[in-house]
Amino acid sequence: MASNLKNLSDFGSAQIPDGNGMKIGVVVAQWNEEITSALCKGCIDTLKKYNVNENDIVKVNVPGTFELTLGAQHLLEYTDVDAVIVLGCVIQGDTRHFDFICNGVTQGITQLNIKYNLPVIFGVLTTNDLQQAKDRSGGKLGNKGDEAAVTALQMVALQNKLEQNYTNSI
Repeated sequence: MASNLKNLSDFGSAQIPDGNGMKIGVVVAQWNEEITSALCKGCIDTLKKYNVNENDIVKVNVPGTFELTLGAQHLLEYTDVDAVIVLGCVIQGDTRHFDFICNGVTQGITQLNIKYNLPVIFGVLTTNDLQQAKDRSGGKLGNKGDEAAVTALQMVALQNKLEQNYTNSI
């Protein structure tokens, strides 16, 4: 759904799991820092709101959005996180650089989900201009960081439920 039709911080009737006991990695791009720091704040505030202990949130910074994939891979390999959230912002410019970065990070994050069998949540804004990014990082359309945090909680809970059901059926 297009985010201009939905507030990214409104979860309606969605069941949001309790994050107590979950360990969540957050990888934040430093490029477009005004936007990514707002995404990060929304993300971490939402994780805490749903009972993820602050000590169970592992935050790392990477230079830009393209580096989010490797940053997430490092968290998956060197920590015991249950999920990783990647937060970045790519704003359309005059060249095709936007397309290459967006395609690269999208494919990279998809591959990490498959390779590690753990949720890697795509919290990357891909906007036409700075105002759209502001609107989606705590502005009039909510905060994509909130949405990414809730998605991580939902996916960890789903994986835990399916693993438990499978283990109990053996």
